[in-house]
Amino acid sequence: QAQLVSSGGGLVQPGGSLRLSCVASGFILDGYHIAWFRQIPGTEREGISCMSSNNGDTYYVDSVQGRFTLSKNVANNTVYLQMPSLRPGDTAVYYCAAHRATFSMCDFSTNTYDIWGQGTQVTVSS
Repeated sequence: QAQLVSSGGGLVQPGGSLRLSCVASGFILDGYHIAWFRQIPGTEREGISCMSSNNGDTYYVDSVQGRFTLSKNVANNTVYLQMPSLRPGDTAVYYCAAHRATFSMCDFSTNTYDIWGQGTQVTVSS
């Protein structure tokens, strides 16, 4: 059974850093678009970064562009989200997601992805 298990969230002060991990099991990440989403209670889940399967191109929304880095380690079948310079506005539950690539480019639609991690809470507060 295809599964994603995320970890690495926690409480951090503004300006601090976290690295989220997402381990895939039951499938190989190669051949899958991957993405990170986040959700604040009472709001819709928002895509913040994705990586296209075919060429590894990575995309970010403006609010995290230049700060967050999505990466993939093929050897351990894991996706990462490096998050330095965290702000209170980054507080949310973060989800990783994957979709077997049937088109050339990843996107930020929740409807695209059919394998989801369980979510990990990130809280940025002093």
